[in-house]
Amino acid sequence: MRYLSTLGVATLTLFLLSACGGSSSDNLSAAPDDGGPRTDAPEQDAPGHDDPIADDDAAQAQGPAFPSPEWYAREAENYARVLEAPVEQVTSPAFMLRWTSQSLANAASFTERAAADNTWLLGGITGLLGGIVNNLTDPQALLTLVQDTVTDTAEALQNDPMAAIGLLGNTPVTPLCTSWAAQCAGDPFRYPGVDSFYGSVGTVEPVVFYDRECARLSGRVWRPLNTPAGATLPGVVIQNGSVQAPETLYWWAAQMLVENGYVVLTFDPRGQGRSDLTTPQGVQGSNFNPAVFWEGLVDAIDFFRSAPEQPYPHNDTCAGTWPTPVTAFNPYHDHIDAERLGIAGHSLGGTGVSVVQGLGGVGADPWDGQLDVENPVKVAVAWDGAATPPASVPAEGGGGGSPLSLVFGLLGGDVERPVFVPRVPMMSQDSEYGLTPVPFSSPPEPRARLGWFDAWQAAEVPAFGFTIRGSSHYEWSLLPSFPTTSWCPRIEQGRCVGGWGLPMAQHYTLAWFDRYLKQPGEPGFDDADARLLADEDWSERWSFYHASARDFTDRAGRRQTCDGLLAGCD
Repeated sequence: MRYLSTLGVATLTLFLLSACGGSSSDNLSAAPDDGGPRTDAPEQDAPGHDDPIADDDAAQAQGPAFPSPEWYAREAENYARVLEAPVEQVTSPAFMLRWTSQSLANAASFTERAAADNTWLLGGITGLLGGIVNNLTDPQALLTLVQDTVTDTAEALQNDPMAAIGLLGNTPVTPLCTSWAAQCAGDPFRYPGVDSFYGSVGTVEPVVFYDRECARLSGRVWRPLNTPAGATLPGVVIQNGSVQAPETLYWWAAQMLVENGYVVLTFDPRGQGRSDLTTPQGVQGSNFNPAVFWEGLVDAIDFFRSAPEQPYPHNDTCAGTWPTPVTAFNPYHDHIDAERLGIAGHSLGGTGVSVVQGLGGVGADPWDGQLDVENPVKVAVAWDGAATPPASVPAEGGGGGSPLSLVFGLLGGDVERPVFVPRVPMMSQDSEYGLTPVPFSSPPEPRARLGWFDAWQAAEVPAFGFTIRGSSHYEWSLLPSFPTTSWCPRIEQGRCVGGWGLPMAQHYTLAWFDRYLKQPGEPGFDDADARLLADEDWSERWSFYHASARDFTDRAGRRQTCDGLLAGCD
């Protein structure tokens, strides 16, 4: 019970101070059929979203009138879903034991890394002391201060590995979640030594590379085992949410994609997880500098596409910054088809995905990657954070401010985003109750989450957006004890199975990537359209508050347009 109390305090602190990024109500969303504008006619007419009555009917097709006792009763039942996951976890001894064990192991591995290479600690301290450096008349005094602090911290961690859990704040030593302990462990059943995925389905290689300003980024490259000789596969780069959300929270997506024939990169952006808190010059990451969620994603794409004949360039420009060995190029480069690249991101990472997919488009800022002349991204998925292109955001009203904008303001995120446009096929999956879940007291605006969709549709670029019924912002970042729908109702063969929001997220994420990245003869190619159109299979999970819509062309050339999935798309 003492451990549970500690976790409870950590939960409350993280819940109030972090969010792993912005919220779906943010409306900063963004998202081509096989890469170009549509010229085909729609398969059927969608309910016109210029008609508010049609919108209302689509969003509340099966619901009671408001206000009424029936409406409030339905809302109470719907809101209760955001408490499913924490309840099922705390009442499962097997889950709690595995979580506790993995949290301890993660704290110990952080300690081992710090002991083997204390420059990871040094990087955090020098960054935060960057403002002091310029005012010191005796540089040796600064060096002594830094070395003493690093030594003391390293000794404390060696004496008590669990002290790493105490480093769950943005301290002078480390960003929040560097230890990957407590909630930062993510799904505790997805680790090597526990999960049968490793060694039978896929393999993973840890990597370290510099970003463009010489902060070290920690990540992992994943690939399937037993791939036919000479075969190359589509690739996906996954970006975390913001404030603090380490890559461990998104291993569910990496493993799902590997299981279905993809090579994947996961990484911690600057200022998060096990990457550097700052650059050597003290330039922050995470929400203190949201630019890392588009600039850093471009850098990660460069690393993912690097090879022996084309090494990752920022390792050369930053050579000698730290003694830490870096990875010269993607160790799985020979398994990747360079023409098939997708990106996915959560929260502020979803905003980064929206921005990056659109760089280099007509009217957008240029693509600034170092290894490709043109933007190589072919398809994108944003989990609760898609962004509307600037020209599509009205001066007032819809598509404007949001909880994510609030996070920017509170944390010094007054950073201008690059100009981007709808360029590639985009899917946005959104949450119903957002960042800090509270019940609705009245029906929300049905199309509040579809500002980005309208921009994609107007640009004639394929788009699919939906909201998961009863969901919170944490459906996509598996933070134990955080408020979200069920994601571990059962443990079978050493894995969490079942749930509410996560299976829906997995289904549509994979189907969207399969639709635009798979080739004939590869698993997932033939039935990708059918899975995207399997409305009846998921009808009970479409939000009855927020409209869900799609507009894309299937492989038979039929335009699949629907502006209210809950109401039906005959």
